[in-house]
Amino acid sequence: MFQLMVVEDDKSTAKLMKAVLTLSGYKVVSASDGLDALKMMENHHIDLIVLDVMMPNMDGYEFTEHLRSVGDNTPILMVTAKHLPEELSKGFIAGTDDYMVKPVKEEEMLLRIKALLRRASIANEHKLHVGKITLDYDALTVTREGESQTLPQKEFYLLYKLLSYPDKIFTRLQLMDEIWGMDTETSDVTVNVHINRLRKRFEDAPEFDIMAIRGIGYKAVIHHG
Repeated sequence: MFQLMVVEDDKSTAKLMKAVLTLSGYKVVSASDGLDALKMMENHHIDLIVLDVMMPNMDGYEFTEHLRSVGDNTPILMVTAKHLPEELSKGFIAGTDDYMVKPVKEEEMLLRIKALLRRASIANEHKLHVGKITLDYDALTVTREGESQTLPQKEFYLLYKLLSYPDKIFTRLQLMDEIWGMDTETSDVTVNVHINRLRKRFEDAPEFDIMAIRGIGYKAVIHHG
């Protein structure tokens, strides 16, 4: 499941956007301004950001510039109340990926989000190809050279997330939050157990390895053979 973040200081607008996105099958977290959003991103892995421009403390432009300056390329859909060419230009210079003008049309927002996720190279049809391996998100299957196995749900989501972002280190907390949910009573040892099962399951697969980064978490390394 893709996790989106809505950054919007108007509570009713944020609530409405969250409801629309949740109904469309996305997991959604909210932040009230740019500073709040940066804190959120320390503990949540975010696939796409819906970002208001005019906010207190740190506005949309500053937030975007900051993310891009540290090499974070998370797709950003910027939402502005102004429809002026200089506003659009300022947003794109800061590093946004797309733009919408308020009042936001729900259908258009969903289409733009889909397009951005597709462009972000995450398989939009919910299939991920790694060498000869295909992961089918909807069927929870991993297929290699005609042989298919269905994984337990949490194991599959864990593998799909790691392979979607090769070489990116995920903390145990990020993985726990995304796959088990923030309110889970499961401990982070569960992540280790699931990772060990995946390693054993795919120990003969030459396409990838799951590496433990001591004291931090895990990353997937893809071998291009």
